[in-house]
Amino acid sequence: MELNEKSEYRLDDQVGYLLRLANQRHAVIFQELSILDLTPAQFSVLVRLSEVKTCSQNQLGRLIAMDVATIKGVADRLEKRGFVVRAADPNDKRRSVLSLTKAGLETVEKLHHMGRDVTRETLSPLTASQQRTFLRLLDKLV
Repeated sequence: MELNEKSEYRLDDQVGYLLRLANQRHAVIFQELSILDLTPAQFSVLVRLSEVKTCSQNQLGRLIAMDVATIKGVADRLEKRGFVVRAADPNDKRRSVLSLTKAGLETVEKLHHMGRDVTRETLSPLTASQQRTFLRLLDKLV
C-alpha cells in the first residue's frame, strides 16, 4: 500500500480504520484474558500508579492520557474496591494524592502477567521482528 493522493480512496487502506480494527481485536483479547473484572482504564491507573507510587489525581490522568472527569470516576471505583487510597497532599492540603493499597500492590503483580499475555496474544499474527517494528512505529505516533 502506497500513500498517494491520486490513488483510489479505499477504507481498508486508511490508518484510522485499521487502528480501530486493531483496537477492537485488542479489546476482545483484553476482555478474554482479564482478571478481577477490571476495565482497561482501571488497569492503566493501577499499573501507572505502581510506577509513580504517589500522585495527584490530575497528574495521574495526564500520565495515562485520561481526562479529569474520567480519571475521577476510575479512581473512585478503584478506591471503593480497596485498590487505591486517597490522602492529603503534604505540600498542598487542598489537593489529595492517590497511592496503592496493599491489595492494589498485590493486584498489580497479577496485572503485569496478564498485560504480557494480552500483548503477546494481540501481536501473535506478527513475527518477533514485526512485533518490535510495530511497537516502535506506534510509539512514534503517540
